[in-house]
Amino acid sequence: MGERAILAEVDDLARVLGLHAALAASPPAGVDDLVPAARTVLVAFDPARIAPAAVRAWILSVGQTPPDATAPGALVEIPTRYDGPDLEETAALLGIRPADLVARHAGAEWTVAFTGFAPGFAYLVSDAWPHDVPRLAQPRTRVPAGSIGLAGGFSGAYPRETPGGWRLIGTTDAPLFDPDAADPVLLAPGARVRFVPLRAAVSAATGGDSASGGADAAAASSDPGISSRLPALRIVAPGALATVQDLGRPGRAALGVARSGALDRGALRIANRLVGNAEDAAGVEIVLGGFRAVAERDTWVAVTGALGDLHLDGRAVDAYTPVFLPAGAELSIGVARGGARFVLAVRGGVTGPETLGSRSNDVLASLGPPALRAGDVLRAGEASHPIPVVDVFPWSVPDSSIDVDVAPGPRADWFTPAARRTLGEATWTVSRDADRVGIRLDGPALERVRHDELPSEGMRPGALQVPPHGRPVILLADGPVTGGYPVIAVVTDATLDRLAQVRPGDRVRFRGSR
Repeated sequence: MGERAILAEVDDLARVLGLHAALAASPPAGVDDLVPAARTVLVAFDPARIAPAAVRAWILSVGQTPPDATAPGALVEIPTRYDGPDLEETAALLGIRPADLVARHAGAEWTVAFTGFAPGFAYLVSDAWPHDVPRLAQPRTRVPAGSIGLAGGFSGAYPRETPGGWRLIGTTDAPLFDPDAADPVLLAPGARVRFVPLRAAVSAATGGDSASGGADAAAASSDPGISSRLPALRIVAPGALATVQDLGRPGRAALGVARSGALDRGALRIANRLVGNAEDAAGVEIVLGGFRAVAERDTWVAVTGALGDLHLDGRAVDAYTPVFLPAGAELSIGVARGGARFVLAVRGGVTGPETLGSRSNDVLASLGPPALRAGDVLRAGEASHPIPVVDVFPWSVPDSSIDVDVAPGPRADWFTPAARRTLGEATWTVSRDADRVGIRLDGPALERVRHDELPSEGMRPGALQVPPHGRPVILLADGPVTGGYPVIAVVTDATLDRLAQVRPGDRVRFRGSR
């Protein structure tokens, strides 16, 4: 699946659980994430630390070895009120009484097969559950947090309010996802689950692996020195959207948490270097400009990314250079004339509470600090290095027509040879549906040779999903960690940042897709 992940496919969900457990028991250095799904395990790795051929050989070796008996996961009991709006209709569809549906659901011991859709949303399966429950014909636009539902052979509970098409049979007050907890996900892959009717307390019994997400679920932390950090900038106007971003939350996809972070990582790294910060310090990502802020104290800033007019108290200043901002001065960033996203770095880096090890705002999962508003004050920490002496920093204006390199996708064979040629030969237009989650492209339809439904499988930033209408959608940093549309190709990591600067009407060409 591109250059930084391999999708291991097996015959059924039971084999997924066995393969995932075996891979998780002994991952080699360089393997960063394992994402089980309905029929696959996505293995993400760093090619600078381990060769793709070594990853493939490791997966095949583990997959061909008879699995050892695995200890059962921790048992998590979920107090449940069987009061869902679809309870009676679902029972009727199955030809049983509502009381029998409740008894069967509560009597089964479930296992977390995989997570996805939203952070902490667990897909639960049980050998004691024989039913295949059809999804709603019209999904709800709002499913309340804590709703317990059924879809296909799965049960699951919604950690937060989202849209959804599952049939709702109950509710729970259990803390399914708490980003500020040491173990943020209550129902992690491998955990055993029982739904306990009425008011039983949630408990976690020991017995094998923790249901906490293991070493991948590093403790969330808050900056202990935030109260002592000095205010740096006060927001006067945030523009269309301004969010705090660092380099994100890699390695947490198994918990349903996307990487997030700055879309133009190169622009963030350069801006930080220009003001003496570590490259991974948090800055501000500003969509299409229109941003204004006043310095609360003397500080240094740098603006990179898109092209626009920059002014300091009405005096023009340059992008891609350190700019001294005296206390009380106003920095303004005009409307972008090229590109889509500016990056603003403040000397010392933007500080504030971390969520799962990052200060990034994830717009899809609502993780991290909220989008900036007028009146907000940004605080900064201590810089790592002196301000560099920069006479000129070479940079190019983002173009309205870009080329991006792609590597093969795992489902390229679902498409006709003509469709695969078209992907690389066509010039695609960025639609109005373009944000931090993904970019929908307009152009010729890519014809499939297979039209059956693809079970959900792990996704990556840069994946080119192709929905039934045939036009590709490129997933970006806040995109879902699992999905059910076939991936024809994956944008290479080296060219992924270019997509941060495209805007509706821009043109995209793919190279290396055949």
